[in-house]
Amino acid sequence: MIRPAEKADATAVVPIINIVLEEMELPFLDHVDQATFFKVLAQAFQTEDYRYSYRHGLVNVRAGKVVGVAFGYPETAEAHIDDALQPFLPQLGVAADDKVFADKEAYPNEWYLDTLAVASAYQHQGVGSELLAAVPAVARQQGLPKVGLNVDLANPNAKKLYSKMGYQVVGRVKLAGHDYEHMQLTV
Repeated sequence: MIRPAEKADATAVVPIINIVLEEMELPFLDHVDQATFFKVLAQAFQTEDYRYSYRHGLVNVRAGKVVGVAFGYPETAEAHIDDALQPFLPQLGVAADDKVFADKEAYPNEWYLDTLAVASAYQHQGVGSELLAAVPAVARQQGLPKVGLNVDLANPNAKKLYSKMGYQVVGRVKLAGHDYEHMQLTV
């Protein structure tokens, strides 16, 4: 079952988000213990406007358990999408004025799918595909004609899934030192 994320989902959602963050090899993660990071991410998830706020998320629930997540937002929100995280950064040993995500990710006039992640035990069972299929409706509800996402060049399986769902490569970006292709779907 796909549904909007809720504040009460925090402890289930955080480890799933972390799968993607670890793959991105963000430098600040090398200097913080996981328990502290999960606590901070859970607090930020419960804010209203953060990148990983419950308000920006969809969850896939199977047998009463959150097993997959999708987070996104309109490109116009990107400039301030991490502002809600700033008060929590000192808990991670990061200066409050630092940017965890400094690179521009979204393209103009799109709803940007920032994160799509599935719990390890539920991968290759259609969880991600179900979430991905629900995303265009969110973009349409917000009056946006496209969904955009970035796929790591080192992840051809993800690109294959996105292509199968109708996404097309429209450009390239570099995020946290990794090369990505930017893909879009017209909704």
